Amino acid sequence: MNNEGLNTASTPQQLLLQLVWAAIIAIALCCFVALAIYLRPQPDDYTKSVLSLSGDPVKGRSIFVMNCVDCHGQWAAGKVGPSLERVSDRLSKIRLIHQVVSGETPPMPQFQPKPQEMADLLSYLEKL
Repeated sequence: MNNEGLNTASTPQQLLLQLVWAAIIAIALCCFVALAIYLRPQPDDYTKSVLSLSGDPVKGRSIFVMNCVDCHGQWAAGKVGPSLERVSDRLSKIRLIHQVVSGETPPMPQFQPKPQEMADLLSYLEKL
């Protein structure tokens, strides 16, 4: 039986190359994680105040009806704006607050409710 090609022993150069590649991959992964942490949105004072409050989903529904129904639909299933069903599964509270108050995603208008109203709205959105 011919054993040529079955020799899997690596040369020192191959081992060194494998080690270098492993180090490059580890460094790249660390950089990616650090960048993700750095780019994570940091709460501003308004967001911190909202997050410190308990929201009432019934009051949040009223705020939603007054401000959001025209674009997101009566039951948040989407209309001109996207569906908000299970939105709290997709976006953190910080991202939701930013989305509401920033006006960065046209045609969504900038809207900055009082902190308690925003907490109520978040509480309602979490129920969708």
